[in-house]
Amino acid sequence: MIRIVLDTDAVMAALRSPAGGSNAVLREVALGHVQALATPGLFLEYEAVLKRPEQRLVHGLRLDEIDDFLATLAEAIEGVEISYSWRPQLSDAEDEMVLETAINGHADALVTHNVRDFAKGAARFGIRVLRPGEFLKEFRS
Repeated sequence: MIRIVLDTDAVMAALRSPAGGSNAVLREVALGHVQALATPGLFLEYEAVLKRPEQRLVHGLRLDEIDDFLATLAEAIEGVEISYSWRPQLSDAEDEMVLETAINGHADALVTHNVRDFAKGAARFGIRVLRPGEFLKEFRS
């Protein structure tokens, strides 16, 4: 099974656009076709970002609906323990947690809309960095 780490921007995009690629990736995770990985810290970042007032205005979900979404997502995610810190690898320190999850979780790919910032660091570890649509195209072929 393909193992992926979802960047927070992909999770946000999934809630903003039900017909978009990010949402389709989450559907593949929910169906058990793809294994998503996250550390507790990364999952907490998902929650914090999705609950920001400016994000709630865009995706339109109430706090209880976000909690329901996160509970469902948590059931589908395989937890990753950070056994070794690889920092610094990236120019944006906030992205380091996502890359470390991919490295320590032995991910096949990191799915993000922010490919440029992850590409060089992820390549050092043999992790592919793909936009949601690119991931789906490869996964479904």
